[in-house]
Amino acid sequence: MPYSETNGLKRTIVEIGRRLYARGLIAAYDGNISCRAGANGGTVFWITPSGVSKGFLTEDMLIGLDENGRVTEGEGRPSSESGLHLRIYRENPAARAIVHAHPPAATALACMGRSLERPVLPEVLLTLGPVPLAPYAAPGSPGVAESAAPYAGTHNGVLLANHGAVTWAGDLWQSYYYMEKLEHFADIMLRISAAGGQAREILP
Repeated sequence: MPYSETNGLKRTIVEIGRRLYARGLIAAYDGNISCRAGANGGTVFWITPSGVSKGFLTEDMLIGLDENGRVTEGEGRPSSESGLHLRIYRENPAARAIVHAHPPAATALACMGRSLERPVLPEVLLTLGPVPLAPYAAPGSPGVAESAAPYAGTHNGVLLANHGAVTWAGDLWQSYYYMEKLEHFADIMLRISAAGGQAREILP
């Protein structure tokens, strides 16, 4: 993998971590970001470290993993949700980047047992698509990967019950924008509920 490509991906991960933190989509040490780089047997999965605020990442903190989750580059501990990321990559070969966050509105819905699958906003349907709710599994456990796996090849994101949200795409920025869109949609749905209203679905 060319040095310039590696540097560009690392810079983007660092910038996305800062944006997630600045927008309040994560707090403290929450969340994780990864990307799949390289091809033809030289694949490296760059992922954020455990126990570090994603708002204050530096490029040298990022950790390279192989497809089995073994550390190949970098120091420190990779994210405790590495298994979730690697499972989504296995299930969806088109996925090149993943963002996992705890956006407040979306996480509130996930704690209420509600998905974001209703056809309410046209721009959501055209870009993000429906976002199902995956069953609860303890954070960092193999169960998180198992709960998200059924949706990895058919959707662009999923809510994790009582946990947060995950989005994936063909590049880092698109994965981040999916997370922004998911949270915006969740916030609108909560505002409708708070106002005592009922969202009207888009007619086919």
